[in-house]
Amino acid sequence: MGVDVVIVAVVDAVVVIIKLYDKLLWGFSSATGLLDRSYSILQNLDCASHIMKMWLLGLVFCLALGTLHSETSRGKTPPVDPETNMNVSEIISSWGFPSEEHLVETEDGYILCLHRIPHGRKDHSDKGPKPVVFLQHGLLGDSSNWVTNLPNSSLGFILADAGFDVWMGNSRGNTWSRKHKMLSVLQAEYWAFSFDEMAIYDLPASINYILNKTGQKQVYYVSHSQGTTIGFIAFTRLPALAEKIKMFFALAPAAAITFSISPLVKMSRFPDVLLKDLLGDKELLPQNTLLKWLSVQFCDHVVLKELCGNMFFLTCGFNEKNLNMSRVALYMTHTPAGTSVQTVLHWGQIIKSQKFQAFDWGSEDKNYFHYNQTSPPAYNVRDMSVPTAVWSGDKDWLADVIDVNALLTQIPNLVYHKCIEGWEHLDFIWGLDAPWQLYKEVVNFMRKY
Repeated sequence: MGVDVVIVAVVDAVVVIIKLYDKLLWGFSSATGLLDRSYSILQNLDCASHIMKMWLLGLVFCLALGTLHSETSRGKTPPVDPETNMNVSEIISSWGFPSEEHLVETEDGYILCLHRIPHGRKDHSDKGPKPVVFLQHGLLGDSSNWVTNLPNSSLGFILADAGFDVWMGNSRGNTWSRKHKMLSVLQAEYWAFSFDEMAIYDLPASINYILNKTGQKQVYYVSHSQGTTIGFIAFTRLPALAEKIKMFFALAPAAAITFSISPLVKMSRFPDVLLKDLLGDKELLPQNTLLKWLSVQFCDHVVLKELCGNMFFLTCGFNEKNLNMSRVALYMTHTPAGTSVQTVLHWGQIIKSQKFQAFDWGSEDKNYFHYNQTSPPAYNVRDMSVPTAVWSGDKDWLADVIDVNALLTQIPNLVYHKCIEGWEHLDFIWGLDAPWQLYKEVVNFMRKY
């Protein structure tokens, strides 16, 4: 018990220090007027503060492992949530919903897994085709993001019970979409993609498959974070695909990112050469057996749940009261789900150039090979005609309020926007108040349009 008390004290101290760092940093920036979001002394201080946070969390992590070892040796292991050992289909089925898995091959040979909830728990009759919803996760996410809360607070389950045919995508390279017709995940060539390819190849393949399977002509597209980026690119560059979208629901949208204060964004500002040295040239943060084991043992611990939650907040923004702490271990057994290093490089290019454009392959010859022009083409959101509803959060570290407001002016068919007070980046998929702050409105829009 004495060790637990020490861990609690250290966890609390770390959380307080992290928050003090942020308040001190923002207070300093406001007082001096130095917040120019470029490579300045202030930004270096900001980066240093995030590095300090990482070290503090690392310290607590080491202490926590000691606690786990101590309790295991005394036979005091905490009970494990059975859902942490389930895959996405098993989670869906465990709550009484029908579940299907579908494999889709893209034009460039990647094989994607789609998860489907064809109807709700009480609707077993065949009354004709149901309206189709496609849910697309964000950076480092997967289809589990829509079903890892309870049925009354997970968007995937809520939509199924509301009478929709729910399909959930998995971008190339994540836990469920790691196959290719010719390539292996061990080859660097497999990982030569970013959200460009997710938009130009993954999304059309998935939506066309769904429409063919269901006999419908259009789908509702609901996306979070980078999922919105994929939508903006695809519906701008592929007008034929845009016609198949009944309505675009953009949650925490991301396009050109200038004012984000997330450490993930700060890291992506590093030169490409340095990022490749740090991260390699293949995959980034894949889910694996060790990470899953640590998540179960670490985040199911009564003392350490808050620390696991703060690992998410450190990247996306703080809103502790809105996270279901009893589900944190489940979140972390699926997230991060992996992506390519090139995806991070692409975000870095957008941040440094302040242009929403395709990936720069590094030379005029390579760009010409990929784009038939010497520089990467720009994405003009103004060319998108799809009816679009946007939800954002005023405490979101990734999709900053200023960036979102700038994006809103470029969306020609904007039908609705709501900025939710106190929300950070993950509240859109896991927030305790998401069912009435967001999901109810989404369902109402779908019934209206």
